[in-house]
Amino acid sequence: MHLKLSKWLSATALLLGALALSGCATSHPPLTDAGPTPEADYLIGPGDNVNITVWRNPEVSGSVPVRPDGKITTPLVEDLEASGKTSTQLARDIEKALAKYIQQPVVTVIVTGFVGTYNEQIRVIGQAARPQSLPYRRDMSLMDVLIAVGGVTEFASGNKASIIRKVDGKQQQFKVRLDDLIKNGDISANVPMRPGDILVVPESFF
Repeated sequence: MHLKLSKWLSATALLLGALALSGCATSHPPLTDAGPTPEADYLIGPGDNVNITVWRNPEVSGSVPVRPDGKITTPLVEDLEASGKTSTQLARDIEKALAKYIQQPVVTVIVTGFVGTYNEQIRVIGQAARPQSLPYRRDMSLMDVLIAVGGVTEFASGNKASIIRKVDGKQQQFKVRLDDLIKNGDISANVPMRPGDILVVPESFF
């Protein structure tokens, strides 16, 4: 009986050791500074609010939300696609729709309550204090994301975290050093984020 127990304990110890070693190793390349943020106009997404002003026509002006299906409804204009467009593009589309009722309408669109399109949102999963999706902001960094989600939990293995990013149309996974950034103040561990990044914060095994 004691021999069987001893063998079981030995096997358990070996398994735990293997898990620990596999947790310490990573095949993901480190994520380094990817250079300046690419120039890109903000694209409207579901959950945004758009303030529409029609010059000299206040009765068809107003603020409306972008519905989950990506469309908006305004006076005289129903079910107009807004998601994935810039504010200028949406303004021109509204002008075309209103031209049936108003002579040469002039429309201005201002976006408020920024959420952005789903494929550009930053997603944080795993052992973050508040895992969530965040609207991407130009020049957003890893530190900005960590502040927004309240840091990581006490169970997080910060230096084994990774960012999943699309590069040339393919998903790649890169290692990031959250512990070095948060606990040691190592600014070299602060890297730029890109639209659509997924930050994965694993749990520590010990």
